[in-house]
Amino acid sequence: MRSLRRTIGLTALGCFLFVWAFPVLWAIVTSLKSERDVLEYPPIRPFTPTLEAYRAILSGSSSLWLNLESSVILTVFTTLISILFAVPAAYALARLRLPGRRGLGFGILAAQMLPPVGLVIPYFLIFTNLGLLNTYPGLIFVYVYFSLPFAIWLLISYFEDVPREMEEAALIDRASRFKAFWYVVLPQVKGGVAVTVVFVFLNAWNEFLFAVTLGGRTVRPVTVAMYNFISLEQTRWAELSAASLVAMAPVILLGFAAQKHIVKGLTLGAVKGTSRQ
Repeated sequence: MRSLRRTIGLTALGCFLFVWAFPVLWAIVTSLKSERDVLEYPPIRPFTPTLEAYRAILSGSSSLWLNLESSVILTVFTTLISILFAVPAAYALARLRLPGRRGLGFGILAAQMLPPVGLVIPYFLIFTNLGLLNTYPGLIFVYVYFSLPFAIWLLISYFEDVPREMEEAALIDRASRFKAFWYVVLPQVKGGVAVTVVFVFLNAWNEFLFAVTLGGRTVRPVTVAMYNFISLEQTRWAELSAASLVAMAPVILLGFAAQKHIVKGLTLGAVKGTSRQ
């Protein structure tokens, strides 16, 4: 029975991994085809691999370098600003007895619940009057507005899992509130901060709605640039697949770089809950 359960579990895991990885594998195969091979039917047949699609998006007329630069600028500044404000805000809401704490927490949650599509036109009108349309500060402001509430609420749970006794011991030893936070509490939630960084980075990197309506031609991230490969006449599937893989590369690299902290952060609450029981 144990062997049967193991076989069933491995089979189910293999099926799940196949379903998850199939679109990525299909995109890799498509990106290595010529446009003629992409349109062949049936699609699965021997073909000669080519890097023409990658050459087109990296050095040809459809180069994505400027778009990747825009995405990096938007994502990096959004992530830095969001974490810079989210960490102390989450700590204050989790640890300090602030007046109006519940109302402030509800306001942050309400900001997270607002539908983005309902704010496109107001943002467009406001940015037009303020001269922020088609600018990096305008888009970064919008990204931070939607990322910050999520980051705060995600970090609050990690700060609440840190035992108060550790901080109180530091305060008894005449450490200031800031030193107790910086040297005692913050190192305990490094995994949670890493998880938050990854999620904020993903949200900013993959954002399309505000980028296409507020970015215009000046600020055009890679998610918007990929839409250029789709037209009424044809869809350049090979170049679109290559562009999607290039756009996924920074996210994959970030995931591998922060893998250790991500796993630790995702299991932090569960481990603490088990130890308390």
